[in-house]
Amino acid sequence: MPANDSLIHVIGEPPLFFLQSPGSSYVMGVHPQGTLCHLHWGAPVAPDQGMASLLNIPRRAFSTVVRHENGEPVPLDILPTEYPTANTGDFGSPAIDAEHADGTRGLRLAYAGHRLFRGKPSLSGLPATYVESDDEAETLEVDLRDEPSGLIVTLSYTVFAGRNAIARSARITNTGPRPLTLRRALSAAIDFAARPFEMIHLPGSWARERWLERQPLHSGEQWVGSRRGASGHQHHPFFALVTPGTGEEHGEAYGFSLVYSGNHLGGVDVDQYHRSRALTGLHPEGFAWRLETGEAFQTPEAILVHSRSGLGGLSGTYHRLYRERLVRGLWRDRERPVLINNWEGTYFKFTEDKLVAIATAAAGLGCELFVLDDGWFGERNGPETSLGDWIVNLSKLPSGLDGLARRIGEQGLMFGLWFEPEMVSVRSRLHTEHPDWCLHLPGRPRTESRFQLVLDFSRAEVVDTVYRQMEAVLSSAPIRYLKWDMNRHLTEVASAVLPAERQGETAHRHLLGVYALLERILQRFPDLLIEGCSGGGGRYDPGMLFYTPQIWCSDNSDAIARLRIQHGTSLIYPPCTMGAHVSAVPNHQMHRSPSMRTRGHVALAGVFGFELDLTSLDEADHAEAIALTRLAKTTRHLLRHGDLHRLANPFTEDAAAWMLVLPDATEALVTHVTILASPNWFDGRLRLRGLDPAALYRSCHGPSGEWRGDFLHHVGLPVKLERDFESTVWHLRRAF
Repeated sequence: MPANDSLIHVIGEPPLFFLQSPGSSYVMGVHPQGTLCHLHWGAPVAPDQGMASLLNIPRRAFSTVVRHENGEPVPLDILPTEYPTANTGDFGSPAIDAEHADGTRGLRLAYAGHRLFRGKPSLSGLPATYVESDDEAETLEVDLRDEPSGLIVTLSYTVFAGRNAIARSARITNTGPRPLTLRRALSAAIDFAARPFEMIHLPGSWARERWLERQPLHSGEQWVGSRRGASGHQHHPFFALVTPGTGEEHGEAYGFSLVYSGNHLGGVDVDQYHRSRALTGLHPEGFAWRLETGEAFQTPEAILVHSRSGLGGLSGTYHRLYRERLVRGLWRDRERPVLINNWEGTYFKFTEDKLVAIATAAAGLGCELFVLDDGWFGERNGPETSLGDWIVNLSKLPSGLDGLARRIGEQGLMFGLWFEPEMVSVRSRLHTEHPDWCLHLPGRPRTESRFQLVLDFSRAEVVDTVYRQMEAVLSSAPIRYLKWDMNRHLTEVASAVLPAERQGETAHRHLLGVYALLERILQRFPDLLIEGCSGGGGRYDPGMLFYTPQIWCSDNSDAIARLRIQHGTSLIYPPCTMGAHVSAVPNHQMHRSPSMRTRGHVALAGVFGFELDLTSLDEADHAEAIALTRLAKTTRHLLRHGDLHRLANPFTEDAAAWMLVLPDATEALVTHVTILASPNWFDGRLRLRGLDPAALYRSCHGPSGEWRGDFLHHVGLPVKLERDFESTVWHLRRAF
């Protein structure tokens, strides 16, 4: 990019740093005492020396101070520190804490230099956003040094051209003569001036992932996080701070999204002056990372997004960045195949002929991919056995995977397969031969979940063995898709091979091993489409999207329950990453029976597929399934390239509605679902967004009609509110 279009400006001495996005500015400055201070993040401001006035922090009663070289006291407890430390005068929640060789803890980080360059470096061993050309971004690295210990923290900031997003991370290097241990190493911290904020986050559980919660901040600490070894169903590695009254189209929002799939912590510490310190990164509980002289530790990346156009603007920035510069590989820009997964149709009870019959029925609907789920390997006829023994069960599949894949291929379908690589069954050959290969505490009972244990992926020989097993299977047949599952969380987190002083590294090293295995599989099989899964949506996070361009959104496939799950998920993630299937009724999780049409319309909000026994459909549902498959194929380019607008909120209304519209406003897919109807209620109107007000739009699917864009924006489409679980879809094209 030309110099005058620079995204990062450095002025003055001590320096002021201005990170400039299209709609926001992020400003830091070095205090004369040496601390890197956060000065502003929000509406755009011009690079100007006047911002240095914000470094004049007056003392308050009982402030902890350090003396500047001119004798002036600097109040550390109220300094808006960019990367706050523990035990040295700042009583707020720290971003970093280190234990020195003598057992003491504390750091005082001072500015030691900076570098500015085009492009964006990768993070060794960790998933991260990327650029395809150095002209897409600029990166600032700022070195902070703790002089007594020789510890250097390098803060990295990448600003993306055309995006209101900043990627932050920290690299921590021990240049001193003695080892030290990191007890806390977060990715980002920001001090906000006193202002009213509300916090939005996405809590949940299995079958109820990413429900949206919103509440005002209060004095003290408010955290969400996971200590489960996975990002988890319960608390997502994301939160947002919004001004009161912020909605889909208006208000100010600040998003914090951690590109990581393991233990995480995020939240806000509100001090006595009602200033909010927001932090995100690795969960410090159980974490301890020893740094010998010359060693470095890299934190995961945090993606910070600012929006002055409400939650819709926040989501739009995340969606475009994640689908274009986090997802990667062959399938990033490809439309995803319509699939049939046999799991809820057969569970473990299937034969080769039954699978082929389902595939034949799927081909008749127009499906493109058949996925064989759990039960194809070892002696796996239930959840009690065989994880880790990745050898085809020939008593079930006498033709082997290759024979089955070729029979299914004769129906015109690609073939896909389920794996759970990180787990081992107690009843398995692998566990019998290597009982110490799982995470465990010596001399203590091992916690089981679903009859399985967690393999210790911090050990290279374990990762190597699983890779060889998977490579052999994936090479044995024309397998185009892999469903990567993880059905339990980590307990007894300890490794048989790490020394005592490094046991606190186990959880992070384990996840690095998971990432390494995924990377090896993708390097060996670059055409493979991997769908992530963890008991449904228990590891739906940006870290996994780096390897798996779509993720099974939830094991709860009930269309009505999915409305809230998919609404919450869409706050951060683009629809083209959400696995969404039509399943049987009564639904296996909720026991409801929405129509085939409604189930299909909800599934069209994600990567569309089926998960039921298609050979059992009646005539009406079979005809509807054909129509839905045709519509999925006709509109999936909207899923991949369109902008999402949430039109009705299922958390606050008795309906859900959304639309996908191409950036040039030539085409849109609009969906409305009534949850619970009210008696004697007049039909409503659904106001649309993102269309050209002066254009005429014609419905080519759904209720027929022609409407101008301004009419659709301000008056809206008519919607029926007469029946529970009733849905309507409009496929709109610009007529001129």
